[in-house]
Amino acid sequence: MTHDRYGQDVLASTQRSAHHRAPRASTPQAAELGLVVEEVTTGWVGAVVRVEKSGGQHVVVLEDRKGRTRTFPLGPGFWVDGAPVELTAPVTARAATRPTRTASGSVAVHGAQARVARGSRLWVEGKHDAELVEKVWGDDLRLEGVVVELLDGVDNLADALADFAPEPGRRVGVLVDHLVPGSKERRIADAALRTVPAGTVLVLGHPYIDVWQAVRPERIGLRAWPVIERGTEWKLGILRELGWPAEEQADVARGWQRILRSVRSYADLEPSLLGCVEELIDFVTAP
Repeated sequence: MTHDRYGQDVLASTQRSAHHRAPRASTPQAAELGLVVEEVTTGWVGAVVRVEKSGGQHVVVLEDRKGRTRTFPLGPGFWVDGAPVELTAPVTARAATRPTRTASGSVAVHGAQARVARGSRLWVEGKHDAELVEKVWGDDLRLEGVVVELLDGVDNLADALADFAPEPGRRVGVLVDHLVPGSKERRIADAALRTVPAGTVLVLGHPYIDVWQAVRPERIGLRAWPVIERGTEWKLGILRELGWPAEEQADVARGWQRILRSVRSYADLEPSLLGCVEELIDFVTAP
């Protein structure tokens, strides 16, 4: 079954019945990037891609599931999650109101310089993993002096560890996709761990086929990530299910950037990924 990124999953219940009840007052809602809304006059459903000034007024640009965009004035006349809202411009951060928390939920430390890189490292399998870790934990990692490096696939783990030569004070935390009992990834990780001193390497992982699935599906207008048939390249299959371009590697890159834009903080990620990354950071920063 094809899942509609924006329309039916978001508003199906309200379109049939909510409009027959007494109108509800609109509540203010900042037009944050990735927020999925419906413009009630036209029925246009899309995700916020930017807010800008045009003709002396603030407007919001919405991108639908086919990548088309349309511009509307900010204000009332929108629905979010079945409730009427009045879209407002996102608040611009000012020195007096700087965020007290980082995207990972940690206490923000303003004015601190990045720490000199530690000897320990955090390895992730690929570019998308690294970009997601940077978006949510980047501030924390720079403050702690933790460098994130690409492993380019778990198949390279044993060779990479042999080159790095971990030891106490020079540890490696490894984040692996689809690290579940009986999987190829689990067997490779277990074999690699037998080649290094105990306590110098920690391999943890999430159960998903790819880190894309660690983003909560609601962020892109889905109730659940689609199941892709065996034999179909997973990311291309996901893009087709979403109704996004899915012909070449460039489409995969663009699709991931749309997903990544929808992530605002740790709250938009699945707990199974959050726990792994937090434990790995603790491991590589421990005295």
